Order: sequence, then C-alpha cells, then structure tokens
Amino acid sequence: NCIAHKTHTYLQGSYCIRLCSTARDIDRSAPQQGTAFLWRADHMATASTFSAFDARCGDLRRSAGSGPRRPARPLPVRAAIASEVPVATTSPRPGPTVYSKLDKAHTLTPERMELINGMSAFAEERILPVLQPVEKLWQPQDLLPDPESPDFLDQVAELRARAANVPDDYFVVLVGDMITEEALPTYMAMLNTLDGVRDETGAADHPWGRWTRQWVAEENRHGDLLNKYCWLTGRVNMKAIEVTIQNLIGSGMNPKTENNPYLGFVYTSFQERATKYSHGNTARLAAQYGDATLSKVCGVIAADEGRHEIAYTRIVEEFFRLDPEGAMSAYADMMRKQITMPAHLMDDQQHGTRNTGRNLFADFSAVTEKLDVYDAEDYCKILEHLNSRWKIADRTVSGDAGADQEYVLRLPSRFRKLAEKSAAKRAKTKPKPVAFSWLSGREVMV
Repeated sequence: NCIAHKTHTYLQGSYCIRLCSTARDIDRSAPQQGTAFLWRADHMATASTFSAFDARCGDLRRSAGSGPRRPARPLPVRAAIASEVPVATTSPRPGPTVYSKLDKAHTLTPERMELINGMSAFAEERILPVLQPVEKLWQPQDLLPDPESPDFLDQVAELRARAANVPDDYFVVLVGDMITEEALPTYMAMLNTLDGVRDETGAADHPWGRWTRQWVAEENRHGDLLNKYCWLTGRVNMKAIEVTIQNLIGSGMNPKTENNPYLGFVYTSFQERATKYSHGNTARLAAQYGDATLSKVCGVIAADEGRHEIAYTRIVEEFFRLDPEGAMSAYADMMRKQITMPAHLMDDQQHGTRNTGRNLFADFSAVTEKLDVYDAEDYCKILEHLNSRWKIADRTVSGDAGADQEYVLRLPSRFRKLAEKSAAKRAKTKPKPVAFSWLSGREVMV
C-alpha cells in the first residue's frame, strides 16, 4: 500500500501536492530513505502537476504490489543539503505550510528524562562557561560605520566602494546566510520544544534556560551585523530580503527532533559546525575580493559558531558517557532523517514566478555549492568530525545500537560516493541564468 498520502502534504493555494514515498513502503527496514526522492517539490503548484503526482503514486502502488521487493534508493547528496524543498509560491501568502502525519513527538523515555534531569550540574559547569560576558563580546557597531562620526558618510562611501568589487553570486550567498541568521526566533522555539531542557517560563533560572536565552542573545548579533552591512552596500533589495525573512520565520521549521533533547542536540551540533564552515568560507572569499572589512564581519560570526559548536558537542558527548546506546541510536536516527537546513522554507514570493517554478532555497544552495561555501563534501567532513569527536568507532554497544554504530561509520564514504556522482552529473549540465529578487532581478548563473 502506498503511504504517499500519509507522509508529506504541501499546501499551496487551492492545490494539494502529495509527495509519494512508496519507496519508504517498499522497504520498511529503511523507512527514512523514501522521502521525496521520487519527486522534487520544486514545481509550481498547478492542477497538471497535482495530476502528475497522483498518477505517479498510482503507478508506484501497482508496481509495489507486484514483483520483488527492492531496497529504497537513498536521497541524492544534494538532498542532504537541501532536502524537502517546498513548492515555490507565487501568491502574496506566507511560506508554504508542511504537515506530516508520521511525525513523532515526546519520544524521550522516562529513564532518559531522569538522566536529563540529573545533568543540571554538568550544564552549569561545562556548558554555560562557553558563553562570554557581554562586555567582552563584539557588537555589530564595532564593524560598521559610526553614524555619530562627522565622517560617517565618507565611511559609508568607502564601504560601498569595496562592496562594488564583490560579485553578485557572492551576495546571493551572503544574503541567504543573513536570512538564515535572522530566523533566530524559530531556533529558540525549537530548543524550547525539547523535553527536560526547555525554558518553561521564559525566564527560568535553571542552566538549560539560561543557556538558551544567552545563546540566542549572542546569535542575535549575527543577523543584525549582516543585515546592516547589506543595507549599507546598496547592492541588494532590502524589501525583498525582509519579505523573505518574515516568510521564513512565519513558516517555522521541523527538524524532526521529536521534542527529544538527544535528537535536538545532535541536530544543533551538526548545524553549528555547518554554519561555521559557511561563514568561514564567505570570509575567505571576501578577502579574495579585496574587502577586508567584510572578511572580518564573516570571520567573527564563524568564530562564534565554532564556540557554540563546542557546547552542543559537549552535551552529546555527555549523553554518550551516560547512555552510550541511547546516544548512538539518536545520532543514527538524525543522520537517517538527514539534517534539514534551517532556511529550507525561505520564500520571497517572487522566485518561482521569475524563474518558471524554480525553488529559492534550492537555487541559493546551488550558488553556495558553486562558490565552495558549503557543499556535499562539507557535509561529509562534518559527519567524519562528529564520528571522531564522539569516538564512535571506539564505543562498545550492542543490538540495535551496534547496527546504528556501523551505519554512522559507513555514512561519510557512502555520501562521498553519491557526491562524486552528483558532481559529475552537474558538470555535464549547462548553467542557467536565474533572477534573484534579492538582487532586484539581476541574474546569476546556476
């Protein structure tokens, strides 16, 4: 039986696009592998595409009912970077709403909840010290022209002169990174869904609540700095960017962490390292383009992400110390689901119309990959780093956890092979001009 209509449903206007996950049903031993690899949801939501989806589901139901059972193919590596891409929107509505009837919630067992409750001293002694006093931190104004200075306009003119030498495709990446940082309310909400560590009152004095609020306070500087810098350059369309930010925050995100801190902190460990890579590479490119100030802007943000990564990987490391089999299963579970990028629901309400149904996040991801800011190889490197950081190969676990251990140890090489195939395929594809509202309609080759 095809379970397509029980998995992901994308609502767009008056049409309902149902993504078929028959492969998930064909091989229930790997339920994570069937999601949306048969059809990418980057088409315009029209009656014809709805019919095509439905017809394909019917074909797959019939083929699944006859012939030998076959294992589901894994997602392409690009989908590891930009999976579950929503339907492009053309109407003046908020970003698409995603429903999944198979989502789990509150999967932390009572025994593991007790373990979390016993980690307060650990959080106080090992996590909170990663934060820095406000007086020792940089603030956005430290890296921007001073509006109180008599030569403020001269400083802005110098900034604009440097920015004039930066290519448009770099600004696509910089703006996309900034939009991701600006969706901070979503990330705070995500942390506060996690059982045992959430801030129940908004001002809880326990170490988990203090960590969440102060982590958010430090992260808030990132979006502020990038937003103001982009505004001053005169190179980007700020209203289109602001629309994208509002839609992204309004759409939220579902990282599939199931209110479970084991899963949640695996997710944040991966994400902090990914953002460190991205900002570090934009810093490197800015220096190459001759903008030392922009390079420093991206560099200080990358340093923050690296510091925050330390805290989250320490938490998961403690899970491995206290509950190695539970931690191993959680790590493997998140890797099977694949890491959903925080901005995968970004929507400017124009991109699909300008570019015959293309998806904004997919095109942003393609540009980041083209510039070597963040690509499939980085995804593999993060997996290898986490395997090493958490000493996965050295852990003694048994049963299902043993199988999970083998899975995560094999994963980097598996993804790398897929990445090589994907890169070879892209090399044969002729780039196309894609217009970005963030650039006032200017085109970038994707």
